[in-house]
Amino acid sequence: MKRFVILGGGYGGMALAEELLDGDIPSDTIIVLIDRMPFQGLKTEYYSLAAGTSPEIDLRVAFPSDSRLLITYGEVTGIDLDNKRVLLEGQDPVSYDWLTIGLGCTDNYHGIPGAEKYSCSLQTFASTRRTYQMLGDVKPYGQVSIIGGGLSGVEIAAELREARKDLNIRIIDRGPSILSAFPQKLKTYVSAWFLEHHVEMRGHVSLKLLEGGILHDGNSPESIYTDATVWTAGIKPVGVVEDLNVAKDNQGRLVVNELHQLPEYPEVFVIGDCASVPFSPSGQLAGAMGGQVAGVMQAYWKGRTPKVGKIKLKGTLGSLGKKAGFGLMGKTAIMGRVPRVLKTGVLWRSKNHFG
Repeated sequence: MKRFVILGGGYGGMALAEELLDGDIPSDTIIVLIDRMPFQGLKTEYYSLAAGTSPEIDLRVAFPSDSRLLITYGEVTGIDLDNKRVLLEGQDPVSYDWLTIGLGCTDNYHGIPGAEKYSCSLQTFASTRRTYQMLGDVKPYGQVSIIGGGLSGVEIAAELREARKDLNIRIIDRGPSILSAFPQKLKTYVSAWFLEHHVEMRGHVSLKLLEGGILHDGNSPESIYTDATVWTAGIKPVGVVEDLNVAKDNQGRLVVNELHQLPEYPEVFVIGDCASVPFSPSGQLAGAMGGQVAGVMQAYWKGRTPKVGKIKLKGTLGSLGKKAGFGLMGKTAIMGRVPRVLKTGVLWRSKNHFG
């Protein structure tokens, strides 16, 4: 049997698997999905698990059940491109005829000493569980510091505020304000929400060292004290991708052609956060790329020349607790109740396998 192996059952891997299973797979080919977990975790909602406002079961999506799909659980430790093998921790290697790398990202600590050791993460289901416990153990009126004022930092800060009225919460960013990539109208709205809900926003902080409950700012001699620190200050590809000896961009993402293939290894596709594409990383982007790779493979299997169209993303949605939100649809900013309802609808669609 020929093997089409998918590494990672996230937004991209799931979209790819489902699209392939919805089409015609050659009788001599099987789809192999490899993931460390027995379900897809809805990563865009991990902030609510960390804050304790959503139970873990609500953020799980079952993998497809199909005789043409073989699911393998394990930790990917390496990819042998020349010999077409995936290396798994404590298991025999898995060979492939075609491979899709959709392993996502990990935190980028920017070389700051103590950052990984003294902060908690939202990058995996397991790390988010630990973050939930750490935040839950902060005593009343304790201080929580969230490093990074992007979308993830804003959502965890707002959700934690609704979950714990007693806590002191601050967002720390090296830039002048939160949501630096968003229009001023949205930044003003979200900043006003934080001011109303007593969330401190501290900009122009260039962290140089994390030391237990002390954050050291390179721009000031004054130490910043904290009881718990959540890291949302940037991402990078996972170590398995960093170790590959192929072309990468300045962010460490793999350079791909228009069909999402490694130019030197056209049997290998790359989707989502691992791929060098002109979009910001998102679950929506990963899903779109997964769908396109499925179309490429269907064309190959039918003896046609594969083509992909331009990826069109629908926009960005963010939540401010359970009742308010914000979003950007094209160049149109939306704020208030409507974007929060839309985000709830997107979550429902994801959980019910509707994209």
